Amino acid sequence: MKIKTVLFFCFCFVFFAFQLATEKPFILPKGWPKPTYDFSKNPLNENKIELGRALFYEPMLSRNNIVSCASCHSQYTAFTHVDHALSHGIEDKIGTRNSPALMNLAWQQLFMWDGAVNHLDVQALAPIANPVEMDENISNVVKKLQHTKYYPKLFYKAFGDSVITGEHTLKALSQFMLTLVSHNSKYDSVMRKETVFTAQENNGYLLFKKNCASCHTEPLFTNNEFKSNGPPIDTTLNDYGRYGITKNTKDSLKFKVPSLRNIEFSYPYMHDGRFKKLSEVLKHYATGVMHNQTLSEELKTPIVLNANERVDIIAFLLTLTDRSFLFNPNFSYPKNLFLEPTKD
Repeated sequence: MKIKTVLFFCFCFVFFAFQLATEKPFILPKGWPKPTYDFSKNPLNENKIELGRALFYEPMLSRNNIVSCASCHSQYTAFTHVDHALSHGIEDKIGTRNSPALMNLAWQQLFMWDGAVNHLDVQALAPIANPVEMDENISNVVKKLQHTKYYPKLFYKAFGDSVITGEHTLKALSQFMLTLVSHNSKYDSVMRKETVFTAQENNGYLLFKKNCASCHTEPLFTNNEFKSNGPPIDTTLNDYGRYGITKNTKDSLKFKVPSLRNIEFSYPYMHDGRFKKLSEVLKHYATGVMHNQTLSEELKTPIVLNANERVDIIAFLLTLTDRSFLFNPNFSYPKNLFLEPTKD
């Protein structure tokens, strides 16, 4: 009886040690709203996160085995890209939009600039299937992954089954993307009362709260809504935003309000990457807004700032840079994960 008891407690110790070793708690910063993502249906697990990380950097997700998620979502630019106004995909085909920055996704319910995707667990299907992004289908992705030496082992560690499925592939990608929480900028340190703004940053913060915060709401710096901010229509792209999904004329020219976190590194700006500098964005809101029937109420009056005020607002926006996020080794290419060649 004593031996059985000892063995039982040994088993419990090993089990909970394993749980501690494999479970990675989600970072919920103090004072932030509750995430909208339902973690109970896809609980975070270290092995699944690492698998998702490998898949995020895996070019086999594309038809020509060249384009990965990271091709358009580079960690060092807040998981977007800066080399083109419009994103380039397979065979260097040019898309119609600038890739959105990936961060704090657990607080989002709709994804893409037009909200075409309503759940993070299926979000990756959109770029995989898009003919100018990855031009592949999930069935072929699964086949390619299954015919490697290493991925069946990673899937077994993550899901207890070396047979790869589309569902597990997508859920693993979600797991990695959920860990992309940016919450440690200078702004956050000020909110935690660990440091203070300079006089210029503080004045910029006051101007920001007066002119910008209704759409770029703290602490996420987005309200996750869809707004028309009055950009001149690109007659080449003819992109009408949310309207393309809902077919509701009230959604014409509305695009998702992007987060301003790490905006120092996530240029070019707007859904079509038309602005390269923050000063150009501020100029747009002062003199460039085109009035239309769906224009956001907040922008019907121009946001006019003098030269010093524009500099101060930009100084504040730079406090939203989170270098611990941009250079977190847990988010980078998993060069130590593959201990043997991936392909047979």
